[in-house]
Amino acid sequence: MAAMKVVRNLDLERYMGRWYEIACFPSRFQPKDGANTRATYTLGPDGAVKVLNETWTDGRRGHIEGTAFRANPASDEAKLKVRFYVPPFLPVFPVIGDYWVLHIDDAYQYALVGQPSRNYLWILCRQPQMDEGMYKELVERAKEEGYDVSKLRKTPHPEPTPESQDAPKDGGLWWIKSLFGK
Repeated sequence: MAAMKVVRNLDLERYMGRWYEIACFPSRFQPKDGANTRATYTLGPDGAVKVLNETWTDGRRGHIEGTAFRANPASDEAKLKVRFYVPPFLPVFPVIGDYWVLHIDDAYQYALVGQPSRNYLWILCRQPQMDEGMYKELVERAKEEGYDVSKLRKTPHPEPTPESQDAPKDGGLWWIKSLFGK
Protein backbone atom coordinates (compact mmCIF):
# COMPACT_ATOMS: atom_id res chain seq x y z
CA MET A 1 0.00 0.00 0.00
CA ALA A 2 1.28 3.47 -0.86
CA ALA A 3 2.59 5.76 1.87
CA MET A 4 0.08 8.22 3.27
CA LYS A 5 0.28 11.87 2.31
CA VAL A 6 0.71 13.92 5.47
CA VAL A 7 0.34 17.68 5.86
CA ARG A 8 3.66 19.53 5.71
CA ASN A 9 4.51 22.63 7.73
CA LEU A 10 1.50 22.37 10.03
CA ASP A 11 1.17 25.60 12.02
CA LEU A 12 0.79 24.13 15.51
CA GLU A 13 -0.30 27.46 16.99
CA ARG A 14 -3.18 27.70 14.50
CA TYR A 15 -4.05 24.04 15.13
CA MET A 16 -4.54 24.68 18.86
CA GLY A 17 -7.98 25.10 20.38
CA ARG A 18 -11.12 23.01 20.30
CA TRP A 19 -11.93 20.45 17.63
CA TYR A 20 -15.21 18.53 17.46
CA GLU A 21 -15.20 14.91 16.36
CA ILE A 22 -17.58 14.70 13.40
CA ALA A 23 -16.87 11.05 12.64
CA CYS A 24 -14.37 8.37 13.62
CA PHE A 25 -13.57 4.70 13.47
CA PRO A 26 -15.02 3.22 16.68
CA SER A 27 -12.28 2.20 19.11
CA ARG A 28 -12.07 0.59 22.50
CA PHE A 29 -10.66 3.87 23.82
CA GLN A 30 -14.00 5.63 23.44
CA PRO A 31 -17.50 4.74 24.67
CA LYS A 32 -19.69 3.29 21.91
CA ASP A 33 -22.57 5.65 22.74
CA GLY A 34 -20.50 8.79 23.37
CA ALA A 35 -21.82 12.14 22.15
CA ASN A 36 -20.42 15.68 21.94
CA THR A 37 -16.93 14.20 21.61
CA ARG A 38 -14.23 16.80 21.26
CA ALA A 39 -10.55 17.50 21.77
CA THR A 40 -8.95 20.67 23.09
CA TYR A 41 -5.28 21.30 22.34
CA THR A 42 -3.06 23.77 24.19
CA LEU A 43 0.53 24.50 23.13
CA GLY A 44 3.04 24.54 25.96
CA PRO A 45 6.19 26.68 26.13
CA ASP A 46 8.31 23.56 25.46
CA GLY A 47 6.49 22.85 22.17
CA ALA A 48 4.53 19.92 23.61
CA VAL A 49 0.75 19.97 23.20
CA LYS A 50 -1.58 19.37 26.14
CA VAL A 51 -4.48 17.20 24.95
CA LEU A 52 -7.90 17.05 26.60
CA ASN A 53 -10.31 14.52 25.04
CA GLU A 54 -13.91 14.66 26.26
CA THR A 55 -17.08 12.73 25.51
CA TRP A 56 -20.51 12.54 27.12
CA THR A 57 -22.48 9.36 27.82
CA ASP A 58 -25.92 9.55 29.46
CA GLY A 59 -25.20 13.17 30.43
CA ARG A 60 -21.93 12.31 32.17
CA ARG A 61 -18.56 13.62 31.05
CA GLY A 62 -15.74 11.17 30.45
CA HIS A 63 -12.32 12.61 29.73
CA ILE A 64 -8.67 11.80 29.45
CA GLU A 65 -5.67 14.12 29.33
CA GLY A 66 -2.47 13.51 27.44
CA THR A 67 0.45 15.07 25.63
CA ALA A 68 1.29 15.29 21.94
CA PHE A 69 4.70 15.97 20.45
CA ARG A 70 6.35 15.85 17.05
CA ALA A 71 7.47 12.31 16.19
CA ASN A 72 10.56 13.75 14.49
CA PRO A 73 11.28 17.39 15.43
CA ALA A 74 13.55 17.75 12.36
CA SER A 75 10.75 16.80 9.94
CA ASP A 76 8.24 19.23 8.43
CA GLU A 77 5.57 16.48 8.30
CA ALA A 78 2.55 16.66 10.63
CA LYS A 79 3.37 13.34 12.28
CA LEU A 80 2.76 13.56 16.00
CA LYS A 81 2.89 11.08 18.84
CA VAL A 82 0.21 11.23 21.52
CA ARG A 83 0.79 9.86 25.00
CA PHE A 84 -1.98 9.09 27.47
CA TYR A 85 -1.70 7.41 30.82
CA VAL A 86 -4.35 4.80 31.54
CA PRO A 87 -6.62 4.20 33.23
CA PRO A 88 -7.52 7.93 33.40
CA PHE A 89 -8.64 7.73 37.04
CA LEU A 90 -5.31 6.11 38.09
CA PRO A 91 -2.77 7.15 35.44
CA VAL A 92 -0.12 4.45 35.57
CA PHE A 93 0.50 2.96 32.14
CA PRO A 94 1.63 5.14 29.22
CA VAL A 95 -0.04 4.44 25.89
CA ILE A 96 1.59 6.11 22.90
CA GLY A 97 -0.07 6.37 19.51
CA ASP A 98 0.45 8.03 16.17
CA TYR A 99 -1.51 11.16 15.28
CA TRP A 100 -0.95 12.10 11.65
CA VAL A 101 -2.70 15.15 10.18
CA LEU A 102 -3.60 13.96 6.68
CA HIS A 103 -5.48 17.08 5.60
CA ILE A 104 -6.25 20.54 6.91
CA ASP A 105 -7.98 23.34 5.06
CA ASP A 106 -6.31 26.73 4.66
CA ALA A 107 -8.48 28.30 7.37
CA TYR A 108 -7.75 25.50 9.88
CA GLN A 109 -11.46 24.69 10.24
CA TYR A 110 -11.52 21.03 9.08
CA ALA A 111 -9.01 18.24 9.61
CA LEU A 112 -8.54 14.59 8.70
CA VAL A 113 -6.40 12.68 11.18
CA GLY A 114 -5.19 9.11 10.95
CA GLN A 115 -2.41 6.65 11.66
CA PRO A 116 -0.06 4.58 9.52
CA SER A 117 -1.88 1.38 10.60
CA ARG A 118 -5.11 2.80 9.12
CA ASN A 119 -6.97 1.40 12.15
CA TYR A 120 -7.92 4.83 13.49
CA LEU A 121 -9.43 7.78 11.66
CA TRP A 122 -11.01 11.03 12.76
CA ILE A 123 -12.82 13.78 10.89
CA LEU A 124 -12.60 16.97 12.95
CA CYS A 125 -14.21 20.40 12.69
CA ARG A 126 -14.06 23.62 14.68
CA GLN A 127 -17.87 23.51 14.91
CA PRO A 128 -20.05 20.64 16.19
CA GLN A 129 -21.69 20.32 12.74
CA MET A 130 -19.98 20.05 9.37
CA ASP A 131 -21.12 20.93 5.87
CA GLU A 132 -22.09 17.66 4.14
CA GLY A 133 -20.06 18.54 1.03
CA MET A 134 -16.91 19.03 3.12
CA TYR A 135 -17.62 15.80 5.01
CA LYS A 136 -17.88 13.84 1.75
CA GLU A 137 -14.66 15.45 0.50
CA LEU A 138 -12.78 14.33 3.64
CA VAL A 139 -14.26 10.82 3.42
CA GLU A 140 -13.08 10.61 -0.19
CA ARG A 141 -9.64 11.81 0.86
CA ALA A 142 -9.48 9.08 3.54
CA LYS A 143 -10.50 6.49 0.95
CA GLU A 144 -7.65 7.67 -1.33
CA GLU A 145 -5.25 7.12 1.59
CA GLY A 146 -6.34 3.48 1.87
CA TYR A 147 -8.89 3.69 4.69
CA ASP A 148 -11.96 1.44 4.77
CA VAL A 149 -14.39 4.35 5.11
CA SER A 150 -17.33 1.97 5.64
CA LYS A 151 -16.14 1.80 9.28
CA LEU A 152 -16.69 5.55 9.84
CA ARG A 153 -19.32 6.36 12.45
CA LYS A 154 -20.75 9.87 12.78
CA THR A 155 -20.58 11.37 16.27
CA PRO A 156 -23.82 12.91 17.57
CA HIS A 157 -23.66 16.51 18.78
CA PRO A 158 -27.03 17.35 20.32
CA GLU A 159 -27.49 21.04 21.05
CA PRO A 160 -26.30 22.67 23.16
CA THR A 161 -22.85 21.22 23.71
CA PRO A 162 -22.18 21.10 27.46
CA GLU A 163 -19.21 22.87 28.98
CA SER A 164 -16.76 20.71 30.91
CA GLN A 165 -17.29 22.33 34.28
CA ASP A 166 -21.09 21.99 34.01
CA ALA A 167 -21.21 18.24 33.42
CA PRO A 168 -21.32 15.50 36.04
CA LYS A 169 -18.24 13.29 35.76
CA ASP A 170 -18.42 9.55 35.21
CA GLY A 171 -15.32 8.83 37.33
CA GLY A 172 -13.65 6.82 34.60
CA LEU A 173 -16.43 4.23 34.29
CA TRP A 174 -16.52 4.66 30.51
CA TRP A 175 -12.93 3.48 30.34
CA ILE A 176 -13.65 0.33 32.35
CA LYS A 177 -16.75 -0.38 30.24
CA SER A 178 -14.69 0.10 27.07
CA LEU A 179 -12.42 -2.76 28.12
CA PHE A 180 -15.47 -5.02 27.95
CA GLY A 181 -16.71 -3.62 24.63
CA LYS A 182 -19.61 -1.61 26.09
